Amino acid sequence: MATMTTATRPPKVKQTKMFIDGKWLDSCSGKTFETLNPTNEEPIAEVPLAGKEDVDLAVEAARRAFETGDWPKMDARDRGRIMYKIADLIEENIDELAALETLDNGKPIAESRHGDLPFVIDVFRYFAGWADKIHGNTVPIRGNHFCYTKREPVGVAGQIIPWNFPLCMVAWKWAPALAAGCTSVLKPAEQTPLSALRLGELCQEAGIPDGVLNIVTGFGETGAALVDHPGVDKIAFTGEYKTAQIIMRNAAETLKRLTFELGGKSPNIVFADADMDAAVEGSYVGIFLNQGQCCCAGSRLFVEEKAYDAFIDKMASRTKARKVGDPFDPSTEQGPQIDQAQFDKIMSYIDKGKSEGAECVAGGNRVGDKGYYIEPTVFTNVNDDMAIATDEIFGPVLSVIKFKDMDEVVQRANKSAFGLAAAVWTRDIGKAHAIANRVRAGTVWVNCYDVFDAGASFGGFKMSGQGRELGEKALDSYLEDKTVTVNLA
Repeated sequence: MATMTTATRPPKVKQTKMFIDGKWLDSCSGKTFETLNPTNEEPIAEVPLAGKEDVDLAVEAARRAFETGDWPKMDARDRGRIMYKIADLIEENIDELAALETLDNGKPIAESRHGDLPFVIDVFRYFAGWADKIHGNTVPIRGNHFCYTKREPVGVAGQIIPWNFPLCMVAWKWAPALAAGCTSVLKPAEQTPLSALRLGELCQEAGIPDGVLNIVTGFGETGAALVDHPGVDKIAFTGEYKTAQIIMRNAAETLKRLTFELGGKSPNIVFADADMDAAVEGSYVGIFLNQGQCCCAGSRLFVEEKAYDAFIDKMASRTKARKVGDPFDPSTEQGPQIDQAQFDKIMSYIDKGKSEGAECVAGGNRVGDKGYYIEPTVFTNVNDDMAIATDEIFGPVLSVIKFKDMDEVVQRANKSAFGLAAAVWTRDIGKAHAIANRVRAGTVWVNCYDVFDAGASFGGFKMSGQGRELGEKALDSYLEDKTVTVNLA
């Protein structure tokens, strides 16, 4: 059974108001909502509930900053310099931001401090370096003409992010948009607005002009007002595919540019010739990182039948030893799920797994009686048609599935509506490349899992999204190509 841990204290919340046109504001209606602490189900703070009028103000500010403000016209190196300053300020305040992330989200402080925040800093610095390297080309065309292309910012970006990696998602959205010269209206998830608001303060301190970055807090209606607004040129959304379908339908009215980073049911394939200890540890991290609340979680673990039983023994033992408890304890490996709805969803899938005939060899229960804690859970004897093998659970639930050979596992791995990520564990490099070539996924890890870099693009095939985050590809979705032809006669 997973063990509980206890320890340290959460930080003081410094900012709870919305950020619009360089000002920190309450909602026009005066309405607020509570953000809850997932460890004890008690309120942390009240934040403004943005309505359509607030979204209008934010979009108008972003539009004004784009059309008449300094940011798009600023020397690209100066934009980059401000972005480097943002990264420096995040680094200077890293302990506070990590603690705020843990308070709001429930993830272990070790993950926030040593995983998420260093990555946030790296993303801002990476795209700051791109700011003065965005350029067009000359084109040799017929006749006495000089033709060239240039790349210009798309305009006002509406950005809607989830609750699982709040600050990382802000960085993934803001950094390429800023480098491209865009302005933004960001809606953080209603469960986790606090770290985004504090980051907004640091951006203001770094010298971001008024109106370039705006933050509106609220629920789905707030996001819908942003999607529907005719003053928004692009929507970048990370979240569930069902929400993306709604956004796509509504955004069609104004033909907004769209990028989606959506869910997954990622296959993680272990061959019998793999380094078994490394595969167990990598698969353990691949499913249980961030309480299993990762879009790319390796929730379908395919193990070659020759190694299946030995692998299960090791995985079950490793899982049972996982420390679940107070996320402010540095030794805690797993905190609570984000909220009651997610807790209930995960527990319902655990119950389905048991009722459909899968064998629960680790976990399967709530931990404690306060907070949204769930034991890390491992199911064996899972078939491809069980709900736990087909649906994105977004929690610490692993399905371990037996396979015989490569052709079979590729066919089964691809038998999913999703295609976000995959992994393969083997000592045979030819086999590894074959899997990487044949699996339909936007990212494939070989003998590793959850390895991210600011320079490596991330995104999905099929219903896992469109467009890419991170890397040079992320810039493309914030840029328009313009062709200029000059008559030299």
